[in-house]
Amino acid sequence: MTLYIGRESSKLWKRICAEVVTEINLLAANWKYLLAGLVGQYIHGLAARGVHYIHRPGPTLQDTGFFLLPELGEERAYISETLFTFIFLSFVLWTFHPFIFKSKKIYTVLIWCRVLAFLVTCQFLRILTFYSTQLPGPNYHCREGSRLARLPPPETVFEALVIVPRGVLYGCGDLIFSSHMIFSLTFVRTYQKYGTQRFIKQLAWMLVVIQSLLIVASRKHYTVDVVVAWYTVNLVVFFIDKKLAELPDRTATSLLLPLSTKDKDSKTKEENHKLLNGMSGDPADRRQRTQVNGKILEDGNTVVHADATMNGA
Repeated sequence: MTLYIGRESSKLWKRICAEVVTEINLLAANWKYLLAGLVGQYIHGLAARGVHYIHRPGPTLQDTGFFLLPELGEERAYISETLFTFIFLSFVLWTFHPFIFKSKKIYTVLIWCRVLAFLVTCQFLRILTFYSTQLPGPNYHCREGSRLARLPPPETVFEALVIVPRGVLYGCGDLIFSSHMIFSLTFVRTYQKYGTQRFIKQLAWMLVVIQSLLIVASRKHYTVDVVVAWYTVNLVVFFIDKKLAELPDRTATSLLLPLSTKDKDSKTKEENHKLLNGMSGDPADRRQRTQVNGKILEDGNTVVHADATMNGA
């Protein structure tokens, strides 16, 4: 038992090391795209905090979702955030699964380049919409009478540039459309295309629908914020995905990973098998061959029959 565990641990460590080398090479080639995506996340957070300075609390707007869904209340508003955290962390862990598991269909660096392209495009559209019109926030800390509904002007440049944690947890005014739905829909659509487990795909879509209802029930957003996110994010991902180069499928090619000893042996055996059966690796050498009484005819040339030779013919 100890020997088995030690052998499997050694295999896992070799697999992790091989993945690290491969991903470092990909990172060296694509770091500019990842950096641009991360900078885009910061700019989006900075814009969301900036609109909070000009937010003005007011009466909650009439909303169909507020009539249909009972309000969770401030003490149960964490349920929506908990589900979003679960979706977020689950997707992040899935993108790093090639480091551990044998089934490798994606490269971590390449999948995140793609995901960040979707996120940044959606967030740019989101910035345009919530700066166009500021709506009174329906969230509990954004309503009239809350000390967090309005932010005093920043006293220093450092205060204006820092967005964590208050800018993330207690934002107001950045409503249309929901940032939580941008992340969730982008993650689910990505797994829908590159994931392998059908049950997880169905579960993921069900969780996003539940999250949409919880966002409205917890009064974090108006219903319009969720509805606009559903069709905007799906359209953005659809069109951007068509423009980007397709990811290499690791189940079909292993160009980025060196062949293991086992793979080399298998390849050698396959080549020997082809040679024994008269199949050459060179397409130009694949001539038509016909077997007659133990002799082979090539390129239409007649071979003298063995019986005829014995009879002196």
